[in-house]
Amino acid sequence: MKTIDLLHQNLERLKLDYLREHCEEAAQKAARNGISHLDFIAELINSQCDRLEERSVKRRIANAKLPFIKTLDTFDWTHPQSINRPLIQDLFHLRFINECGNVIFVGPTGTGKTHLAIALAHHACSNGHRVLYSKASDIVNHLQAAKQANCFAKELRNFTRPEILHIDEIGYLNIDQQGAESLFQVISQRYERASTIVTTNRRFKEWPKTFNNDSVLATALLDRLLHRVEVVLIEGESYNMTGKTGYKTT
Repeated sequence: MKTIDLLHQNLERLKLDYLREHCEEAAQKAARNGISHLDFIAELINSQCDRLEERSVKRRIANAKLPFIKTLDTFDWTHPQSINRPLIQDLFHLRFINECGNVIFVGPTGTGKTHLAIALAHHACSNGHRVLYSKASDIVNHLQAAKQANCFAKELRNFTRPEILHIDEIGYLNIDQQGAESLFQVISQRYERASTIVTTNRRFKEWPKTFNNDSVLATALLDRLLHRVEVVLIEGESYNMTGKTGYKTT
């Protein structure tokens, strides 16, 4: 077997596709330009690593189950009547993840909370962190079904393992007692272990209304979320009601 054929075979076995596809071209280029063997190998390996990282980012974004892709660059800062732009921009340094801190976006419907939260989650995926997105109601329904199927503990771990759990739309729908207790278990098990991003249209004093008017449970849940937290308050009318075109998020 020729050397090049053996090389291709071994690179395919090692799943080093970039090296297999470009090694001959790179070798010819190195010979023409007098590039050293070490530099030649380093360039190929760097390109292979870049290819692997691109795939990893795509896989993390897919696993995050984001409903759509948003970025900070596409956010309309002129729309909210009040928003702390420096705080939000600082969050994108992602220091809160290493501190197992939380982020809560609070504001009326249509002011861009979900846009910013998803942009933050997407940015975290792009920087090597495991993320999972879910609406609060979907978490509750999923865990309630898991209880019926006697696999609650296993399904609960799906929401407690990611480095970041983005819980969207707390407060949009009221949650019954069992659902509230399930959501509390998610928050409680993530407490000081991993970060949670929350979007809500209700101020914290109104949270008992969401959780079956259970002020004790709502207080316990907030105690855990607010222990290490950055709260982003957004004020303004719904973006959809302004007649503008662009993002249409909560």
